[in-house]
Amino acid sequence: MEKQVIIKFTRHAKRRAKLYKIPKELIVNILKNIDTSQGEHEIIKYVEGFKYPLKIVFVVENNILTVITNYPLKRGYKK
Repeated sequence: MEKQVIIKFTRHAKRRAKLYKIPKELIVNILKNIDTSQGEHEIIKYVEGFKYPLKIVFVVENNILTVITNYPLKRGYKK
């Protein structure tokens, strides 16, 4: 049985999403498709329709995933 993960957004994350016109559903879909352990994580992902890759910072505690911030990386992603 798969455990249910609750995804919450901080006020900061909601404001950043609105500022950079990042749909909330896009972030939720990205986060649903990954396996995470407890603690703080960050994802850098190229998404179609955005000039720069998106950076998503979030914390996992119990079954609650809280998005701290999300924004496009203006300087690009260095490998």
